[in-house]
Amino acid sequence: MKNTYFDLIEQSYYFPQEGFDLRGDSLTFHGISLKYLIKKYGTPFRFIYLPKIGEQIKKSRNLFNKAIKKNNYTGKYYYCYCTKCNHFSHVVNEALKHNVNLETSSSYDIDLILHLFKDKKIDKNRKIIHNGYKTQEYLTKIIELQRLGFKNNIIVLDSINELERIEKLANGEKVKVGIRMAINEESQSAYYTSRLGIRHTKIPEFFQNQIKGKKNIELKMLHFFVDSGIKDSLYFWGEFQKAMKLYVELKKQCDTLDSFNLGGGFPIRNHLGFEYDYEYMIKEIVSNIKTACSAENLPDPDIYTEFGKYTVGESGAIIFEVLEQKQQNDTESWYIINNSLMNTIPDSWSIFEKFILLPINKWNNEYKRANIGGISCDHSDYYNSEDFNQEVLLPSYSDDDKEPLYLGFFHTGAYQDAISGYGGIKHCLIPAPKHVIIDRDEKGNFFDYVYRNEQSAEEMFKILGYTKDEE
Repeated sequence: MKNTYFDLIEQSYYFPQEGFDLRGDSLTFHGISLKYLIKKYGTPFRFIYLPKIGEQIKKSRNLFNKAIKKNNYTGKYYYCYCTKCNHFSHVVNEALKHNVNLETSSSYDIDLILHLFKDKKIDKNRKIIHNGYKTQEYLTKIIELQRLGFKNNIIVLDSINELERIEKLANGEKVKVGIRMAINEESQSAYYTSRLGIRHTKIPEFFQNQIKGKKNIELKMLHFFVDSGIKDSLYFWGEFQKAMKLYVELKKQCDTLDSFNLGGGFPIRNHLGFEYDYEYMIKEIVSNIKTACSAENLPDPDIYTEFGKYTVGESGAIIFEVLEQKQQNDTESWYIINNSLMNTIPDSWSIFEKFILLPINKWNNEYKRANIGGISCDHSDYYNSEDFNQEVLLPSYSDDDKEPLYLGFFHTGAYQDAISGYGGIKHCLIPAPKHVIIDRDEKGNFFDYVYRNEQSAEEMFKILGYTKDEE
């Protein structure tokens, strides 16, 4: 009896499932033949499937609005996209097609906002939440943005000292601010309280002494964010209730406070056995806010989320070819791919992030356990465990096979290029792979094109100073 890779997947998970199916013995992604893309572009290549971005935005909006209606909730829901998650114009423009608001985190993000305005992608009514540590340059640009007429800026205070610097720059002009509450980290963290935000015990005193009564400072928002994500756990709900208690305390003293910001944190699928009840979590969030405010006869606040990875993570993938299989001892088999995992999916080795890993072809072959190695000379350039079953199982193959084995890492659309440095200098001077964009036209037919070809030696040598631009 032959135990094929298809048998393994079919018996272990519900398959096919959203986004993944087979055509013959080869994988498709949202109905798109990956073998077609491999034949057209070669490997390795990274691609992003733009329609998935809109699907994610619509899903969150629909579920929040459904929960709002069910709970007779009087506040509104605002979806913000975190630009830091993926800054590429095709990604941001796709999100803006669905009328998202924006969240910034650094000085150059403001230049990006101005660029979008110049290109008529946004207008001055767009809600823009400014997070992160506020350098003087960052604050200066935010105030300049406000003076240009962007009337829905909210500067989320990350520290008490930021307020004084804002007041000096604003020079008497009214500024809308939020306050970020520092959360206590989970027990396994290397530190107890997040460096981000202001201690919740200090916030009431800070409001009383430095915000209350000032005509030029308008407190609009309490910001609360759990780094490990929005989960149905005692830890998350404990921090959530602490934030709601603080919101109620501040709201009783501040008429202008009308927004509760959950930050980001919706998880994305990182294995085929992924289960998360988005509808239940959203219903519970809205219901808990409603209950807390109703108990004190307070109006329901507007709810903001800042989804980055949730927005774009499931739209991305990277495809490799297995160059060689190496049997290093009796039990360990290595599949060597044609790029570096450290360079292309840095989350996998830096913070041990897991992704959906699937073969593109050979699903009717028997399977075996394998370690995946990159072509760099670094010991850490490998991938050998999955979040769900703790080991990587892939089709076995013969070195005499005419067709190579191709592998795909899926749902890699968030942070990978930002962390590895898109188009910069890579470890061992291994080039950044080709970047392909996939979209669908008005009739639903997909089309694809190259955004950028594989990085060349000339591009890297220019950065390193070996060659210079022609004058």
